[in-house]
Amino acid sequence: MFIATLIAEGLTSGQVDAAADRLSGAGCSPGTWRWLDESIAADLPFATDPGAARVALEGAIQGADVIVQVEAHREKKLLVADMDSTMITVECIDELADYAGIKPQIAEVTERAMRGELDFAEALDARVALLKGLPETAIDQCLEERVRLMPGAEALVQTMRARGAHTILVSGGFTRFAEPVGTRIGFERRIANVLEIEDGRLTGTVTKPIVDSSTKETTLLGAIAELGLAPEQTMAVGDGANDLAMIRKAGLGVAYHAKPIVAAAAGARIDHGDLTALLYAQGIARAEWVTA
Repeated sequence: MFIATLIAEGLTSGQVDAAADRLSGAGCSPGTWRWLDESIAADLPFATDPGAARVALEGAIQGADVIVQVEAHREKKLLVADMDSTMITVECIDELADYAGIKPQIAEVTERAMRGELDFAEALDARVALLKGLPETAIDQCLEERVRLMPGAEALVQTMRARGAHTILVSGGFTRFAEPVGTRIGFERRIANVLEIEDGRLTGTVTKPIVDSSTKETTLLGAIAELGLAPEQTMAVGDGANDLAMIRKAGLGVAYHAKPIVAAAAGARIDHGDLTALLYAQGIARAEWVTA
């Protein structure tokens, strides 16, 4: 069996009924739908052809996210997540660049790298080089003034951990952000690049090897082996091209408010809601969420 989860504020019974009719028309043999949380999220089971179901449902309800998946192993035992623009609302390197007075120059390169137009490692080296001489104090200032958690981040991670899942934050950004951010959200492991600093100033370099797409994929696959999981028991979420490899290898790979290249390739997309949509995707209703 398969299941389609519809998520939208103000979702109506009529809209879910219409979605069921769409599945029927696509030959997917839908069953009886049920609310996860009334007027917010509904589950619609069906018997066949998940590809046809996605085509039938995506975009059918304005402002709704739709996640189609196999019902078995729906609740995941491993979460591997990107940080910048996924677990937090900003790209840390762009915000650091603002303290150096060069944000537009660096942000343009960041955007191209996240869209898959540039080699990630080369683009990171080039951007970090432009930060040479920036006082180390700018990192803590940026963390305090600019870095904000993505809505739903804490509920997602802490609820999954409370239910026995393992959680890993793996970022192409920097440890000076990933460590405090990941700790606050509740990630058990935090992996990121190390900014090199001498005499209280950035040297314009990062420690090698760079945490990139292959690192993220390796982290996911290594955790699967270490924990003895099936790939179907895993979830990966990110927004940029450097997240694609892990998204493709996860049981549920999620493009979160993502760049077009990622949204097109991912098995699931969240275009409208916050990160709690990934709890609904696992069949976990609001009454079961955990937050500190």
